[in-house]
Amino acid sequence: MAILSATTLLPQSAGAFWPFSSNADAATNATIPSSSTPVLSASVNSNPNIGAPIVLATSGDSALVSHSGLDGTPADIANTPPPDRISVYEVKKNDTLSDIADMYGVSVNTIIWANNLKSARDVHKGDILVILPVSGIERVVARGDTLKSLAKRYGADANEIAQYNSLDPAAPLVIGSTIIIIGGELAVPAPSAASSGLTSAIRGPSLGCGGPVQNDYYGNPLPGGVITQGLHGCNAVDIGAARGTPIYAVADGKVIIVRNNGAWNGGYGNYVVITHDNDSQTLYSHMKNVIVSSGSVLKGQIIGYVGATGHATGSHLHFEVRGAANPFRNCPVGSVCQPQ
Repeated sequence: MAILSATTLLPQSAGAFWPFSSNADAATNATIPSSSTPVLSASVNSNPNIGAPIVLATSGDSALVSHSGLDGTPADIANTPPPDRISVYEVKKNDTLSDIADMYGVSVNTIIWANNLKSARDVHKGDILVILPVSGIERVVARGDTLKSLAKRYGADANEIAQYNSLDPAAPLVIGSTIIIIGGELAVPAPSAASSGLTSAIRGPSLGCGGPVQNDYYGNPLPGGVITQGLHGCNAVDIGAARGTPIYAVADGKVIIVRNNGAWNGGYGNYVVITHDNDSQTLYSHMKNVIVSSGSVLKGQIIGYVGATGHATGSHLHFEVRGAANPFRNCPVGSVCQPQ
């Protein structure tokens, strides 16, 4: 019996099915490699001392976890700003508000409230969201609680509590329900005027948003303005002045947020956030209008004008410092004060 050679059994040209090819001819005319075809070899790292193999992240030791997450690579996520800083996020395909909230450690309501969204589904690819870390107190409603009584007890604002929790200000609170007292602070002993030498002031950081003292770093955002409220909210002071008075950047920096739409914007109204090279952020809110856009600004540059947009009673500047001590922290209410 004749013995058939491999050459007789396998012709040089063989039909093949390749589902990933868009070329029909290539799919039916694949050629069997001959003995002269170079042998493929594995790629070799140029560094023979690479060390331990890279461990790929998995979910439950089975499915691989994507290297690139909502906010970029794991390295990007590890370098996100401290929890008191304000961030900006561009919505990507398939993002949900819940995913974004979890990534930044805030609630879904915080993002809805700060961006004037209609609901948790009101986000679309390409939207620019402000991630505004919000401090507050969780409270289970007890008998006798009202928005007004809770606001008074925790130093908050009744209208803000209602808006943040999607409540009807005219309706009674539901006993046993849980609400967030937005901007609420637990009562702490206030420094006496005799010991501080001030007629009305609060010392120290507010709601954990302060930081180290930066002597002579910050300028005056509103020269000639009157301190109308000491430290409150997120390390902020209020400075009163006539509507339309110029507001100045207190230090060189980069504008990262501009909101000039006359909307609520988490109570800030029209506002600007600037980041500085000392790792702090300054926020200027309730403006009549903003005249800068994203990009670099210089110390002393006009960035907008005093107004009363958002949650404001009368024309004034709400001036926050995140990541450093507020330079007006020791200024008495009612005084025209210079930054320290």
